[in-house]
Amino acid sequence: MTRSYRIVVKGKVQGVGYRFNAQAIAHKLNLTGFVQNKHDKSVLICAEGEEESVNKFIEWCHTGPRWSDVTEVGAEEQEVMGYQTFEIKR
Repeated sequence: MTRSYRIVVKGKVQGVGYRFNAQAIAHKLNLTGFVQNKHDKSVLICAEGEEESVNKFIEWCHTGPRWSDVTEVGAEEQEVMGYQTFEIKR
């Protein structure tokens, strides 16, 4: 069953390759959605896919890429939007 989550990641998550790495992990897990830097220095992610894959992705979000320092991850389920790809938004 497809699940959709809105994920907000806080900490040192901009300028460290977080979006690029999130996209690579999402592709590996067959997820769709997007990742986007926000003005408050957080990263917003919408991720859709099989529940097990989304759970693995959220788990990865707590660590992120090597240079990040994640201090908080908030994830809430939302209505499935039907994304076709996983993209990096500016």
